[in-house]
Amino acid sequence: MPGRGVLVNMLTVLVGTGIGLAFGKLIADRFRQIAFAAIGLATIVIGISMTLGGLRDLGETAVGQYAALVLVGSLVLGSITGEAMRIEHYLERFGHRLQELAGKLPFLAPGTATEPGEKGHTLVEGFVAASLLFCVGAMTILGSLQDGLGDPSLLYLKALLDGIAATALAAALGAGVGLSVIPIAVIQGGIALGAAGLKPYVTDPVVFAIELAGGALIFAIGLDLAGIKRLPIGNMLPSILYAAVAAALLT
Repeated sequence: MPGRGVLVNMLTVLVGTGIGLAFGKLIADRFRQIAFAAIGLATIVIGISMTLGGLRDLGETAVGQYAALVLVGSLVLGSITGEAMRIEHYLERFGHRLQELAGKLPFLAPGTATEPGEKGHTLVEGFVAASLLFCVGAMTILGSLQDGLGDPSLLYLKALLDGIAATALAAALGAGVGLSVIPIAVIQGGIALGAAGLKPYVTDPVVFAIELAGGALIFAIGLDLAGIKRLPIGNMLPSILYAAVAAALLT
């Protein structure tokens, strides 16, 4: 059923928010950091597995020996296209714009102060910070696409990450973090439903090509999560489209 990954993602954010509100201050920051590093390592392994699986499966179709060329070509052309379009820049600009808009909104409700006597944060601050973290990024787009095509595994991984992050954010910014399930439902759910609508028209080679290029991007996300290397993954997103088109043309 398309959308399972989105529902699980929403659930983990709500659970993480509840844990953060109740016990967040008792969880040392070093434990959160090592948890993210471990998940980053797992993400690297998943990315490698997806890429190798995509190469194998795509190589068994009419694309055949051109599977590796599809990978390299789509990544290079996609990255150049994304850089020319400045996708990463506009994603960051979108985030900054949301923060500016939030600063102009009236005070809604007090959140949880991080220290006794410190001024409480507003509900909006927690909502905006969490929404930016959970809904703006390559993993959101790629995971939702795969969820719509019937593979929620990447969103399950994202759900785990978001649950841990929600715990930390809720401890600092209050209950507004939990409201981020609304944009998660709208953005990720919309992408997943769109992909599900296209599924009857998507051939196996195209699915394998998406897995191939997507796995490479997931590997890059893992490098970032593990603190090894940060790549402009947003600029690489067009690689998925190039890979899908190449597979369609070669079959």
